[in-house]
Amino acid sequence: MDVEDEAPDFDIGRIDEVIHGRVRLGIMAYLSGVGTADFNELKTRLQATDGNLSVHLRKLEEAGFVEVAKSFQGRKPLTRATMTDAGRDAFVAYLDAMSGLVGAR
Repeated sequence: MDVEDEAPDFDIGRIDEVIHGRVRLGIMAYLSGVGTADFNELKTRLQATDGNLSVHLRKLEEAGFVEVAKSFQGRKPLTRATMTDAGRDAFVAYLDAMSGLVGAR
């Protein structure tokens, strides 16, 4: 029996590398539930540093999965992240791909 015959749904190439990193996956999972979150909320929830979270948000933003809006609240900067429609589609596809890998055992 061929390996392909044993696990037809097992396609590691379907895993989106942009989402797959721990912090980026956490961002996407959190935003899928709340819609929009501010930087400090994400930082606390994901136990990330400022620099680490910034890098991962930028990567998701460059992919079109997250929209980042910067403003001020009083005199303090406020950064808010929102999952885009493309991001939601990519996240659902990611979850489907992971489900396929788990189910293909």
